[in-house]
Amino acid sequence: MNKVLDCDMNQIVKPILSSAATIAVSEPKPVNARERADNLFERAAWIYTFCREKVFRDDTGRIIRAFWPAGEPPASSKVLELGCGPGFYARTLASRFRQISVLGVDSSKQLVRYAREKAMEKALHNCAFEWGDVLNLPQPDNSFSQLVTSRLFTILPERERAVAEIFRVLNSGGKCFVAEPRFAFSASIPLLTMRAVARVNGYSREYREPIKATVLRYPHFCALFATQPWSRMKTWRVGRYQYALCEKD
Repeated sequence: MNKVLDCDMNQIVKPILSSAATIAVSEPKPVNARERADNLFERAAWIYTFCREKVFRDDTGRIIRAFWPAGEPPASSKVLELGCGPGFYARTLASRFRQISVLGVDSSKQLVRYAREKAMEKALHNCAFEWGDVLNLPQPDNSFSQLVTSRLFTILPERERAVAEIFRVLNSGGKCFVAEPRFAFSASIPLLTMRAVARVNGYSREYREPIKATVLRYPHFCALFATQPWSRMKTWRVGRYQYALCEKD
């Protein structure tokens, strides 16, 4: 049975983040160490692309219903896919709704290149992709009306900072849709496969990405998004995924 929760920020965030949730939110690696480490998504981008486009759950229908209950977005809609990888949702939304503007941002240049090529093949002139740091976005405050992110927090070292960036770049009345895996083993399969392929191809350096995915227990998942003063926040679980839909005043 699907479980839906309208989270009260004050009731959730204080008791959880003050103690137990600190276990779930990993400490960031030193900046210098991360800069020296190799990017696994550059070495085996094609594996993640295959998983995103052929294996992972497609939540396009849920995203559309969450953002535009009437089924049709206004032409003024500006959507950001954060940690877009090969740009699956950015390209899908831009193709379905030609009147909106969509931007995808990812830290892998290989994946951004792939996303741009696919958008050009489909003549998606309303869709663009940029390389960037999801923890330090160059976009100004209040830039987007909607934001989508999927499977981002399984590999991210500073989760609260990412949520703060999401809140910052959304405009008043903006919404974000977050989809995250619930089970570490299945969520880790792409990372383990990418490491194995990189090693076979002679790349065995230290990578900035973790060996295994880190998933948040549901109370910690709620607490993470409650760190920002959303006007409304709803979380729920469906099978192997958990979701958050947050709206900014």
